[in-house]
Amino acid sequence: MVCPHLEYRREADGRSFDAERAYCGLAEQFVEPMRADICNDRYELHHADHCEIYRKG
Repeated sequence: MVCPHLEYRREADGRSFDAERAYCGLAEQFVEPMRADICNDRYELHHADHCEIYRKG
C-alpha cells in the first residue's frame, strides 16, 4: 500500500523540475528519495509505522 499523501509532481511552491519528484501532501514539500521509499512501503518499511510525518498527520 502506498501512502495516500504521496504524489509525484514536477512543480510546487514555485519550484519546477524536468522529471516528477516525490511530494508529501502532509509536509507540503518535496521529499528525498529515501523518504519516498518509506511512503511506497519498500524494503520492508511501512509508512504508517516508519514515517513520523504520517504518524503526526
